[in-house]
Amino acid sequence: MVTAECEIGPDHGRQKGVTMCRNLSKYAPIFLLLALSGLIFLLRNIQTLENLNCHSVSTLYQLQSRMHSAFTQEGPPPLYHNHTFCGHLGQEPSAEDALEERFLLDSIAWPEPPPHATPTPLRQTSNPAHSLFAILPGKGGKEWHVGDQLEALIQMHDFQGRPKRYGGDFLVARLHSPELGAGVAGQVLDHRNGFYSALFPLLWVGSARVEVTLVHSSEAVAVLRRLREERPDRVFFKSLFRSGFLSETTVCNMCLLPNQQPQCNYTDLNTGEPWYCYKPKMLSCDTRINHAKGGYQKHLITNKEALLFQSGVNIKVRIHASGPDRINVLPKNKDQPEVESSSIKPEPMTVTPSGYYYGGSWRPLGAVTMRQFNDSSAITQCLKGKVINMYGDSTVRQWFEYLNAFVPELKEFNLHSPKNVGPFMAVDSTHNILLKYRCHGPPIRFSTVTSSELRYVSNELDGLPGGPDTIVVLSIWAHFSTFPVEVYVRRLRHIRRALVRLLDRAPGTLVVIRSANFQALDQEVSLYNSDWYSLQLDGVLRAMFKGLDVLLVDAWEMTLAHHLPHALHPPPTIVKNMIDIVLSYVCSEKKKS
Repeated sequence: MVTAECEIGPDHGRQKGVTMCRNLSKYAPIFLLLALSGLIFLLRNIQTLENLNCHSVSTLYQLQSRMHSAFTQEGPPPLYHNHTFCGHLGQEPSAEDALEERFLLDSIAWPEPPPHATPTPLRQTSNPAHSLFAILPGKGGKEWHVGDQLEALIQMHDFQGRPKRYGGDFLVARLHSPELGAGVAGQVLDHRNGFYSALFPLLWVGSARVEVTLVHSSEAVAVLRRLREERPDRVFFKSLFRSGFLSETTVCNMCLLPNQQPQCNYTDLNTGEPWYCYKPKMLSCDTRINHAKGGYQKHLITNKEALLFQSGVNIKVRIHASGPDRINVLPKNKDQPEVESSSIKPEPMTVTPSGYYYGGSWRPLGAVTMRQFNDSSAITQCLKGKVINMYGDSTVRQWFEYLNAFVPELKEFNLHSPKNVGPFMAVDSTHNILLKYRCHGPPIRFSTVTSSELRYVSNELDGLPGGPDTIVVLSIWAHFSTFPVEVYVRRLRHIRRALVRLLDRAPGTLVVIRSANFQALDQEVSLYNSDWYSLQLDGVLRAMFKGLDVLLVDAWEMTLAHHLPHALHPPPTIVKNMIDIVLSYVCSEKKKS
């Protein structure tokens, strides 16, 4: 409201003053309209104001910012509900790529609960407290020897204590010995009738205890699957646009509602990887200066569905044994005859883990001969003359941080990068070691990444000369859990092609790929980063890089087999074991050359 005050003179001029005040009040709306028109004209031509003096610019900027906050969209936009839209953005896949994608999706297909007209009530869903497992007798009666395979049979029950008649539960198992510092991941087979088998190789002499855990019920997995296909926006992103003293922030994602408002297309020209932001109202698309995580969508599931994700009830809860849960393993029986194959009874499935813990140290079962790098001098001698390029999410940034902290000769070069974002670089000039880390391109849930540092891994790999003194380390999985699997397949396909080109032009290049790992879960984390999402992505990663000349560091089994609690960023003792695998691989290759 606008008010006009008139100072009235002596009595003989009172009538004249009253008349003037009334006239002024009469024209006040006109004056106000003219003032607003002028302000709007200035805002629409704000780019011409840069020649004003500093005081005028500052005043106008403050006024514009207050007006801008009144109409800037807050929070994420409504979702485009089409589960095929996000997964099939980008370049049209070739017939060969489409066939591979179909194969990959089939390879990670998960059993679904029987269809119901209404959601399954909690009382009819899997309950770990009522479920049981039993260790089955070995071939030699009650004796087990190193080299044998142990099997535990699991039967799932619901909250009413009734046996489940279908599969689809997400179960994990490990065999471990706290006294020996030993542990190995088991393999769980779903018989799709409420029964599951957990298989373990017996790899050490002494005590071994079976541990079975329900991560998610089959009904919870069905909810996670629906969220992955229908809600790729449940983590949303934002970008800041700025020109001069004018700035705006808009929502960004790989999948945006196409008809809501104009968009800025930031699809990568080399790979065709799609990325979009809603266009600012007053700025052009080329004024984007950064990328950041915007936040997490809430209210994704119903109250009944929320009951499927209860910590201590049906998220990562151990299942009890109906009898003994441990055995004593004897030394390998050399006199035991080889089991002959039979055309009547097929051989049981044999599990082969990537390695196991003993004495707290990881022992790979592959081609790498494990060494312990317990002092920094051993590491510097191993990496002497090497350039180590690390690309990916924060789980490989951990490796950079570990080496940078453990090896005093490595001096971090200050690139003035944001904390926990990068890029980072450390140098040991004495031993000619260069260590670098760079995050992968969007989607990336880091706090703030400048636009110039948003780079896709495949493009970075194409810029490497490679060679026997070059090490490439990749870890790309954690930020793709909210998107359809097709998105991850497309990203890995581009990276795989770039690696093939790199190895073709520089065959001596050492390539290391870090797999996904387990993490702590509660209801909220489960809806965005469940271990089930990670398991699905991990299956795709292993299949797509199989047969390529790369070293896979099996973080999945290394975190499952270890006794420490699961965490997105594994504790230092597990990270050390991972680094030791890489160094053992690097040094063995170095000796061969």
